[in-house]
Amino acid sequence: MINEMIQSGDWLPYLFAFLMGFSMLVYAILDGYDLGVGVLSALVPDKDKDRMIASIGPFWDANETWLVLGVGLLLVAFPMAHGIILTNLYLPVAVMLIGLIFRGVAFDFRAKVPAHKKHRWNISFVVGSTMTAFAQGYMLGDYIIGFEDSLPAVLFSMLIGLVVVTGYSLIGACWLIIKCEGELQKKAVHWAKMSLFGTAAGVGIISLVTPMVSPRIFDKWFSMPEYMYLAPIPMLTLALILMTYTLLQKLPMKGDKCCWAPFAMVVGVFILCFSGLAYSFFPYIVPDQLLIVDAASAPESLMIILVGALIVLPIMLAYTALVYRIFHGKTTDMLSYD
Repeated sequence: MINEMIQSGDWLPYLFAFLMGFSMLVYAILDGYDLGVGVLSALVPDKDKDRMIASIGPFWDANETWLVLGVGLLLVAFPMAHGIILTNLYLPVAVMLIGLIFRGVAFDFRAKVPAHKKHRWNISFVVGSTMTAFAQGYMLGDYIIGFEDSLPAVLFSMLIGLVVVTGYSLIGACWLIIKCEGELQKKAVHWAKMSLFGTAAGVGIISLVTPMVSPRIFDKWFSMPEYMYLAPIPMLTLALILMTYTLLQKLPMKGDKCCWAPFAMVVGVFILCFSGLAYSFFPYIVPDQLLIVDAASAPESLMIILVGALIVLPIMLAYTALVYRIFHGKTTDMLSYD
């Protein structure tokens, strides 16, 4: 049976669904922290803004390539789903793209304008980062409830938008704990504690609403033996959240010990939450509307696309690892913007 599946190409849609999900998860983690740093930069004076933005300078542009890869795989591997999803999410996608343009332009221009004009681009960077994070959360909320067009659905999506802003602020603060020192690091610890509460509340809300909007997901969550497959995810998520809060209470430590641990734990929370959603919606690519296998391109097309994906993906992983290896360590030197 496995040989027949391999020969027929029935495994290809699931492989591409995994690659697309993997790309989106990596994007949420990597671009999530630099969007979070952009949001948090609204809370500090210009001197600290320079240090915060310098901490993401070598990484932020490359982080966004994972979004391009994920959307590209959706387009070429699942064109039918691409049409449904992007049609329903047209407005929040437009808001996200405007936000990305704002923050991209602001990132470069704030380094080139005279000092007395830099505050305008600082504001643009904060606004662009917040717009992008909120729009992504709104899209997630709209996707979870199956693109319903009602006031409660809009309010729920807006709530998830705020949750994602909070979640990105959390991982951004944890990034700053790694990259910064002194008072700014202490501020980052405080921001991480505050954001952790909002993120935990958001995860709880999503966990309550998701089975309510779909009888299929409700049965998948609370029927045996399916319940046993899912149960470890919320338990591990809660454990990581509690461990993160406990550790944050002790930071910063002497010698900067364990400064990396909150970031690693929050990454674990992101992975577990993503895994829970993937488990809930599988085998659908559009919730309760379109199956992965029904939305996929022809096996012959997928095989050709797979060749390109197997070339591009390792290059992106290697480049990402190389950049983070080269620019590891503290952001201690201030950049000159005058």
